[in-house]
Amino acid sequence: MTNLRNCLDTASIYCGSYAKYNNGSLYGKWLNLSDYSNYDELLEAMQELHSDEQDCEFMLQDYENCELFEKLGLIGESFLSPEIYNIAEQINDSEYDSEVFEAVLDNFMGIDFQSAYEYVNNFYYGEYANDIEFVEYLYENDIPFNLPSFVVIDWEATARNIMYDYFESNGHYFKS
Repeated sequence: MTNLRNCLDTASIYCGSYAKYNNGSLYGKWLNLSDYSNYDELLEAMQELHSDEQDCEFMLQDYENCELFEKLGLIGESFLSPEIYNIAEQINDSEYDSEVFEAVLDNFMGIDFQSAYEYVNNFYYGEYANDIEFVEYLYENDIPFNLPSFVVIDWEATARNIMYDYFESNGHYFKS
């Protein structure tokens, strides 16, 4: 299982400035978010990079591996939220990877991170290859009795019916 700290290792931004861009220059530099322990250190590096400008307006001309931050509205062309590092730390301290939180965000538009965090902690069941595998897991772990061997379960139909109470996103399963 990877966590967001590992994702931060690959998350990067290309930091230019509007003044340079407006004067025909794409000068900037790729900055890896994991190279900085917090937002203030990152901001300091951005200011140092463009120290030749007064009151520099940073332009994030590109960014990579920041899908979760995009979905949360924490990054854009002219915006980088200080909350990125706080959220990264929360996920790093959790038992889940960033993909789990992305799966929740894919299904609940406009949800904030704290709500997504609570939802994952309360309703996440794990990652499965398909609905039938998930329902078999529920049977093995949540049904309090053993069925006799002569009982045959139509897993496909059972999965179809049970999935009314659950949802799947990118292989991750949640209670609805």
